Amino acid sequence: MKPITAVLGTILALAVVIGLWYMTAYNGLVSRQEAVKGAWGQVENVYQRRMDLVPNLVETVKGAAGFEKSTLSAVVDARSRVGSLTVDKSVLNDPAQFKKFAAAQGELSGALSRLLAVVENYPNLKATENFRDLQVQLEGTENRIAVERRAFNETVIAYNVAIRSMPTSIVAGLAGFKERPYFEAEPEAKKAPQVRF
Repeated sequence: MKPITAVLGTILALAVVIGLWYMTAYNGLVSRQEAVKGAWGQVENVYQRRMDLVPNLVETVKGAAGFEKSTLSAVVDARSRVGSLTVDKSVLNDPAQFKKFAAAQGELSGALSRLLAVVENYPNLKATENFRDLQVQLEGTENRIAVERRAFNETVIAYNVAIRSMPTSIVAGLAGFKERPYFEAEPEAKKAPQVRF
């Protein structure tokens, strides 16, 4: 009887150890997954701030006589495309949808950059207090976007490494944890800007 009891005791102890390890690994992955969702929430937060600023900026710029309508149209159209996307936590689970979201946000960033560049030709507009305030808020928001995207990518790196590393990759595979996409640089960012004097 003693050998059977010893074997059963060893099997039971091993099962408890494996169960505790599985539970710890699973909980760690859940924690990292929630950190990714939290970082995503911050990205959405600063993008929403920008979306809220754009109409005020457009209305202020519209007041400038003779301002390039095509530049304003590009901003309005880009904001409209961003606004038409349904964005929720499912974007994190669908790399194609994530890429579409990032591309739309990139278009809006580019349109806003062109708008602010064209404003240089309108000293009266640049001198208005409303425009200056909006420009400062928008520039601050763009900086926040960069910071939150970087923080999101760092969180995604930690999560993706955890689900691909042994032995937690076993738990990740069994529990259905999937790799998350990163924010990537816009294609235009690879081109060096031309400076002419």
